[in-house]
Amino acid sequence: MGMATALMDGEVGALVKVSAAVWAAMSYARLAAARLRPGAPRLLALLPVVALLCAIPFAFSTSTFRGTSGFFLAWLGSFKVLLLAAGIGPLDPSLRLFHFVCSASLPVKLRQQSKEKSQAPVRGPARILLSGAIIPGVIYAYQFKSSMSRYQLLALYTLHIYFSLDLLLATVHTVIHDLLGMEMEPQVDHPYLASSLRDFWGRRWNLMVPSILRPSVFRPVRARLGTAAGVLAAFLVSGLMHELMFYYIMWSTPSGEVTAFFLLHGVCAAAEGWWASHAGWWRPPRAAAVPLTLAFVAGTGFWLFFPAMVKGGLDEMVLQECQGMVVLMEQAARRLAGATDLVSSTM
Repeated sequence: MGMATALMDGEVGALVKVSAAVWAAMSYARLAAARLRPGAPRLLALLPVVALLCAIPFAFSTSTFRGTSGFFLAWLGSFKVLLLAAGIGPLDPSLRLFHFVCSASLPVKLRQQSKEKSQAPVRGPARILLSGAIIPGVIYAYQFKSSMSRYQLLALYTLHIYFSLDLLLATVHTVIHDLLGMEMEPQVDHPYLASSLRDFWGRRWNLMVPSILRPSVFRPVRARLGTAAGVLAAFLVSGLMHELMFYYIMWSTPSGEVTAFFLLHGVCAAAEGWWASHAGWWRPPRAAAVPLTLAFVAGTGFWLFFPAMVKGGLDEMVLQECQGMVVLMEQAARRLAGATDLVSSTM
């Protein structure tokens, strides 16, 4: 219990220092972008910010904080800063400082709240409650993984990734909406209804990643080498960044399996695009396309993506950290109960 408390105290202290460092770095980035035109001079001025963002995950001790900061800052944040160097992307020095820092350091794309009601509102609190109720059950099930079949493990890993990401993004949405009075574009859009790989990766799953890869990788490569090359380049970069995320989380040397997973999907997505460009060619009905797409994603994920997690011991890390979190919550509950009894006795 004492070790878990000390570890969490250390993470909170690191979070405070990291927040201050990010605020200072983004304030500098905004000032530099306002003073320098897009191009090489602005890029040189912003490279130290990119280096800092890539180093920040090393400030944390737990895989949860390292993975979250890696995704928020080392991947999305650094790509946004690089796009800012080119004068494109979601960041603009004309934004208010608070909005600039939040847009740069959180996995959101902010836009002014529309006066009209959204046709598909994001139910943040409901999603938080749902995912928060499911994740403990998924974590508890890890204790029985030795007796599970391969397909049961695949389902468990899939549920863990989906609901963890949904919980994280729904929480961010709720905080951003309440603090800034702005809306966050949806991050997932019913990925289980995807009818093709292009539909799954480009329009339904973790939408902040394709929205940052399109201007930074896909469009520049497509302009020079064509659409297929742009698709392959985007999937290659995505694979390499996922390898980096796994390194941050597990401290293990990348195996290349995750990159191979995304390259395979990139080749297949490029082939889909080539086939779709021929009008009149046969296409599977949606009733068949959806299960085929999900089966391909799940099958190749179990072949190449999830083994990298298991070999690095990610499931064990998450289980231990969640058990430590449960201990802290129990300790906090006892302290709260004791404080309540103390107040009641003095009244």
